[in-house]
Amino acid sequence: MDPAQTERLVASLIALLERGTTPWRREWDVAGPGHHVNLRSGRRYRGANPILLTLGMHLRGSALPFWCGWGEARALGLVPRQGSQAVMVLRPQVHRRSSQPRVAAFGDASTIAPPSDQDASAWVSYRPVPVFNAADLVGEALPALLQQRSLRAHTARRGEPERLAAAEAVLGAWPVAVTHGSDHACYVPSADRILLPVRCAFHSAAAFYATWAHEVVHSTGHRTRLARDLAGSPSSPSYAREELVAELGSVLLGDRLEIGSDLANHASYLASWIALLRDTPGLLLQVLGDARRAVDLIAPEAAAVSAPPASPLDQPEAALLDDLPAAVCGRQKPVTGFEPATY
Repeated sequence: MDPAQTERLVASLIALLERGTTPWRREWDVAGPGHHVNLRSGRRYRGANPILLTLGMHLRGSALPFWCGWGEARALGLVPRQGSQAVMVLRPQVHRRSSQPRVAAFGDASTIAPPSDQDASAWVSYRPVPVFNAADLVGEALPALLQQRSLRAHTARRGEPERLAAAEAVLGAWPVAVTHGSDHACYVPSADRILLPVRCAFHSAAAFYATWAHEVVHSTGHRTRLARDLAGSPSSPSYAREELVAELGSVLLGDRLEIGSDLANHASYLASWIALLRDTPGLLLQVLGDARRAVDLIAPEAAAVSAPPASPLDQPEAALLDDLPAAVCGRQKPVTGFEPATY
């Protein structure tokens, strides 16, 4: 993504943050269409691209998580509505000194593998690819396509008990101890421990797991794991950056676990993120990369996320992003995050 595209994206994001919203958050809607998928192939967008696409949905007021590129739309007999704007997602390309770049197919069952010892000259770059939301497309075939995608999403939908049990299994397997009974949620790097309120202090089971996920993402930054800077004071840029990593990481993790990201907003966080992004627009892609690596450590993407493509022409513009950058007994939303030396 070139600097001008990044600056436009960040400017749109700042405008939404200034309204007091966090546009990448999505509560998991059991009646909704689910994950971001390619309209033509039905494959899920992977990596950190779900955040970029959720932001794109919010900017255009759409509730449809279905996307396709210009060539794909044309192949389906569709065209973008006049004046509509694409969302840029990132597609990885593997380069080797002795060969042409190998482009990852959208939704490929395997992610880009790191270079082997025998292939030390390999590296990965990322190409921005424009995709259009289904709400911005027109054509006679569109209603049937939307019905097909919605039906497939409904068929694949899991019930809440199954989703929450899976989230419990993933988060419970994370090797950082959790202490329940705190008056707020935080991660303490010096003790490598997560503190959470009791479960019944949360307004829903999903909110409990979303908060737990947020703190687990913070814990990936410990010096024995991904070694991010966790030493900043609450008013420092490094502290704001780490909180943004955890914010975006919990959104990605919530998408993978199908629990959403139902967290309370904090005006001080929003203000610090606005200042951070305004000063350094390119930081957004770096933070997305950190969030992706954190979530891959906790819950790697499934090897197969959907049906195979219909044809070799299925996804010329489709994209993914690899290696980027319980009972309800109360209505309180516990605070997550900031104290000195805690996250």
